[in-house]
Amino acid sequence: QVQLVESGGGLVQPGGSLRLSCAASGSIFSFNVMGWYRQAPGKEREWVADTSSSGTTHYSDSVKGRFTISRGNAKNTVYLQMNNLKPEDTAVYHCNAGSYDSDTYYPVYWGQGTQVTVSS
Repeated sequence: QVQLVESGGGLVQPGGSLRLSCAASGSIFSFNVMGWYRQAPGKEREWVADTSSSGTTHYSDSVKGRFTISRGNAKNTVYLQMNNLKPEDTAVYHCNAGSYDSDTYYPVYWGQGTQVTVSS
């Protein structure tokens, strides 16, 4: 079974940067994809980004050009570099692992989440 633990969240000013980290334990070789979802207060959880083991990346329109997803060489970590943060980026960010079905990412395992707050 896979366990995912996020870290790196916190309070940052608009325009600032944060890097989220996700440490995975257990076997994840059956899952080609890792990604990030976020959930803001009162809103539905939304997909942010994902990356395959081959290096393919996808981003939501709201973060494209500002966020970068990457995986560690050991494949037990995934990162989300967040630049030019905006107040609307405030949310709990969840790391996840899953697979692609057609061109859609389907998470299977979820981390507990890390809070990102963008405020002056």
